[in-house]
Amino acid sequence: MNTKNNRRRRESIERIEKVFIELLQTKELHEITVSDICKRCELNRSTFYANFADIYELADKMREYLEGEVERLYEAEKTQKFNSNDYLRLFCHIRENQLFYRTYFKLGYDNQFKLKYYDIHQAERHFDNRHIEYHVEFFRSGFNAIVKMWLAGGCKETPEEMDEIIRSEYQGRS
Repeated sequence: MNTKNNRRRRESIERIEKVFIELLQTKELHEITVSDICKRCELNRSTFYANFADIYELADKMREYLEGEVERLYEAEKTQKFNSNDYLRLFCHIRENQLFYRTYFKLGYDNQFKLKYYDIHQAERHFDNRHIEYHVEFFRSGFNAIVKMWLAGGCKETPEEMDEIIRSEYQGRS
């Protein structure tokens, strides 16, 4: 019986996702086919289609998974409605999950993700509540560029060093 969470089904999904991520490291999304994935996974196409409508749904599921992981990192802050500006936690997560983040950026999802951990109240104080959307976009774009650069270099700097780089950009602001 093919129930939603049976072990065999979960293993098939994990194999599909793993191969998909591997293929994305050398191909563009539009170049990957269901057949490519199924051949490398040694699964039938029907197994793929039982779990995903197409390659794009698979990509969206991977995006949702990673964004969910990042949200869980800051769940307590969200619940308690405060922002610790703890980027070290995020940099540690990025270093531990480099392949996922490379995939996320390669798929261009960083342009769609709304930065939820930027402290709007702090920005309002620093910038006299003026043009906040520009400051948020500036921070998001800069942060993403730094992360992409760090990933491209193999995450040679420590998460602590990356945290210091971000903090140094905001020196003089409390």
